[in-house]
Amino acid sequence: MLFQDRRLAGEFLAGELAAYANRPDVVVLGLPRGGVPVAFEVCQALNAPLDVLVVRKLGVPEQEELAMGAIASGGVQILNEYIVNEVKISDEVIARIAVQEQRELERRERLYRGDKPDVNLWGRTVILVDDGLATGATMWAAIVAVRKQQPAKIVVAVPVAALETCQVLEAEVDEMVYIATPSPFYSVSLWYDNFPQTTDEEVRNLLTKATNNYQLLSSGK
Repeated sequence: MLFQDRRLAGEFLAGELAAYANRPDVVVLGLPRGGVPVAFEVCQALNAPLDVLVVRKLGVPEQEELAMGAIASGGVQILNEYIVNEVKISDEVIARIAVQEQRELERRERLYRGDKPDVNLWGRTVILVDDGLATGATMWAAIVAVRKQQPAKIVVAVPVAALETCQVLEAEVDEMVYIATPSPFYSVSLWYDNFPQTTDEEVRNLLTKATNNYQLLSSGK
């Protein structure tokens, strides 16, 4: 165990991102659901706005925890060709799972964002935050989705990650920030003492609180 919970992990992670505090070009994007409590602590410490980038893992049939790919907002879909070929997953199965996950992605977008317009990422420094990285499939999809919007810089920030995943993603972003890369890794949950499933209500509440706090700080109140 490295972290007591996501909140404290977010506080530790924010300390590693101190160079980005109070910069008007910075925006923090949390990956729902578990990445949002971590991202909330980061945005509070950096005095930066918080939003979500909804991503969904494409799990291997009957081994849902094993990611064969992922989808993200903006019509992004990525596949791990090695796993797809190794497990011999057909195009039809991939398409069926992608449709199911797309429905859930759209449900979460409506629930979390409502009619709120997307944050303009063009020319900005985007900090993508999750509670940890195992295979990195969902973060990879998030990176592709953000890159389409032409930010000035993409930073991936997580409390804990598999080292090999970090090494792969480092080639895709401008900066990787992480606290620990334990080995053997196994799973993200192993490195938290308290790791309950984050609920939709928690995500909505944290997004609302972050928006209100940022508006107050920005107005000088």
